[in-house]
Amino acid sequence: MDQKTSDAIVHDPDGGIDRLVEIMRRLRDRDSGCPWDIEQDFATIAPYTIEEAYEVADAIDRQAWDELKGELGDLLFQSVFHAQMAEEAGLFTFHEVAQGMADKMVARHPHVFGDETRDKSADQQTADWEKIKAAERAAKAEVRVLDGVALGLPALMRAVKLQKRAARVGFDWPSTDEVIDKIVEESRELVEARDELTQAEIEEEMGDLLFVMANLARHLKVDPEVALRAANAKFTRRFNKIEDILATRGKTPAESDLAEMDDLWTRIKQAEKAGRNYSE
Repeated sequence: MDQKTSDAIVHDPDGGIDRLVEIMRRLRDRDSGCPWDIEQDFATIAPYTIEEAYEVADAIDRQAWDELKGELGDLLFQSVFHAQMAEEAGLFTFHEVAQGMADKMVARHPHVFGDETRDKSADQQTADWEKIKAAERAAKAEVRVLDGVALGLPALMRAVKLQKRAARVGFDWPSTDEVIDKIVEESRELVEARDELTQAEIEEEMGDLLFVMANLARHLKVDPEVALRAANAKFTRRFNKIEDILATRGKTPAESDLAEMDDLWTRIKQAEKAGRNYSE
């Protein structure tokens, strides 16, 4: 593409995705691009991709719809960035990424784009989806039950995906009772490790307990990532309230003590559960 045509696309406010792809190409141009963008590779950009995905989730959690458009744009740019680096390496193009996804969605929805009936329950459609994905994994020579579960997923999310895969072949507890028994067992082993074992062994036992907690969430049909994000938000909200109240008392948290802050936490929690806003 010549410079004049490129400039026309880059500065076209209605250029859409073609404009974004060309901007990325220009940013990576070895002669005239941005030095920072040129220096990046897949590994250095991957953390930003993960961060942008979480910022999308955060905007949705907060129902910050005015921010969501921008966050989705940031996430889309990550895909364009990776695709540009892939094209430079002769691997694939952004067009091929979009084409591949479109082909996948058509193949995975024969009840919408093919001749299968839409008259199915959600459970049946989920089962059909899993059969299609299993066939795709087989075509990629992913023959083991746990093959294809991405290593880069957040640990809690990956734990649930691993457990779901194992459950498909019958490796699963029949009810939450057995999972809770296992949590008790793992908790006891963690206490023993704390008192008697090395830090590495304590870490291992902590991991076992977290893995079983993720399994309990799965059995209860709770997404542990979503649940933990909500717990983080609740903790932040309540602690900020403690900080505000302490400020009215002429204190900072560092100038308070656990007894005072714990008492405030309990009062704030009780007020929230009663649908009130605690204040002094």
